[in-house]
Amino acid sequence: MALAVFSLAALALVRLQGVTLRTAADLDSKALGQIVARNLMVEAQTDPAPPSVGEEEGEVENGGRRWRWKRVVKATDDKRLLQVDVTVEGQAGASPAALSFVRVVG
Repeated sequence: MALAVFSLAALALVRLQGVTLRTAADLDSKALGQIVARNLMVEAQTDPAPPSVGEEEGEVENGGRRWRWKRVVKATDDKRLLQVDVTVEGQAGASPAALSFVRVVG
């Protein structure tokens, strides 16, 4: 009986460890994805020419991984400003990182 209880407790600990490892990997992927999104934001903010209105997609390598990004640029009511939405995806099944900001035109 004691061996059965011990086996159930050990199995529960193994499952908990698996969940913890998956959560840590997802957090790592999400944190790196946010860094990539911020890097793309800095590039868009510091480029002398503002980004064109519309959608643009691409890939970048960071942290030894390939990241797919999508940037959507929209005009705002204020003609001096653009709204920019950036989404970054890493490995399949991981949560994408998203970032929105406003870029001054001119």
